[in-house]
Amino acid sequence: MTQKARIIKRVVDTVGASVLLVVLAPLIAVCALLIKLQDGGPVFHRRRVVGPNGEFDAFKLRTMCPRADDILQREPTLRREFELNSKLRNDPRITPFGAFLRKLSLDECPQLWNVLRGEMSLVGPRMITADELKRYGEAGWIFRATKPGLTGFWQVQGRQEVPFEQRVQMDLFYVQNWSLRLDCEILLRTPLVVLRGVGAY
Repeated sequence: MTQKARIIKRVVDTVGASVLLVVLAPLIAVCALLIKLQDGGPVFHRRRVVGPNGEFDAFKLRTMCPRADDILQREPTLRREFELNSKLRNDPRITPFGAFLRKLSLDECPQLWNVLRGEMSLVGPRMITADELKRYGEAGWIFRATKPGLTGFWQVQGRQEVPFEQRVQMDLFYVQNWSLRLDCEILLRTPLVVLRGVGAY
């Protein structure tokens, strides 16, 4: 990616995230209130993920019950599935309202703030933790070169229905074939994929 392309991508990120935050602010506020009312726990969840400038906290609306990690540690079967796929298909830690938020990807909305801060991009490779980065092997270089995205190539191709190894290949494809046109195509396809709820859990 050339310097000019990076500047254009950053301008699109800044303008897009700013507009979306203004439009979605009332919805985010309502969701935050409902999360607080359901169990009194924290509204936001911070996920420690990797990017070109090192690790940072990606913000999400909390979709799991308090002390969710304790449940995972107590259940070896669930822990093995999580270690294999970095996700649980039937996750007992997710609250009913949290399942609704995930179905429509509303829990991801606070990451628009990460985009404004320059830690993420509207479109990019999937957001991963340092532990997940180890599974990328030699392909891990893409996270030193490219910011993780709020949406991306793998998200519009099936999201969690895609096996982990295929997700890695999709992230590689995106970074190696990046263009503003590809970003625009992904952004245009994202709302339809979200509304269909494909691979969301």
